[in-house]
Amino acid sequence: MSIAKRLQEIKSELPASTRLLAVSKFHPAELIQEAYDAGQRYFGESHVQELKEKVEVLPKDIEWHFIGHLQTNKVKYIAPYISMIHSVDTEKLLQVINAQAEKCGRVIPCLLEIHVAKEETKYGFDFDTARELLQSDRLQSLKFVSVVGIMGMGSLTDDENQTRREFASLHHFFQEMQSTVAPQFKELSMGMSGDYRIAIEEGSTIVRLGTTIFGERQY
Repeated sequence: MSIAKRLQEIKSELPASTRLLAVSKFHPAELIQEAYDAGQRYFGESHVQELKEKVEVLPKDIEWHFIGHLQTNKVKYIAPYISMIHSVDTEKLLQVINAQAEKCGRVIPCLLEIHVAKEETKYGFDFDTARELLQSDRLQSLKFVSVVGIMGMGSLTDDENQTRREFASLHHFFQEMQSTVAPQFKELSMGMSGDYRIAIEEGSTIVRLGTTIFGERQY
């Protein structure tokens, strides 16, 4: 099946409130161009160097989202053009993004990454730490980042009930923060190729799909 056909099928499943982020990491620029030609404009990458190379050769109206673990010393390379950073997993990283965004004269939308999966390899805030940061006045001094929501990854499991519980807990926290401290909260980024249907049912506003669109990755 062609990439265009896959995109069409996936988008036909999505409610109006959910956007599709095509995860293009480890896929060549030609396949991204194919998805672009089929109307896709949002793409997600997780390696700074790979992203930089793709930005140089692909259409300039693509909205690039950074979804991988971001090292503080790499922020400066993506700050001039990144549309959103999903994977802000420490307050220090948020401060560095703010500093680099200021140098570029722009405000960068960010999501706090929340660790809900039952795996130590995942990064992110726990709910209490994220809540404390969002309720503090420390964010007020960061004028060049806008925390517009949260991102999370479900556990790698075949247990759909566990996945649903994790996504439901993210949605509950999202709504709590939206109603109490962050009315600008618009985005709940959760759901990947294996679990995006559950994520949609649990209120995801951005699903991050790679394999479902592009097939297996070319490492």
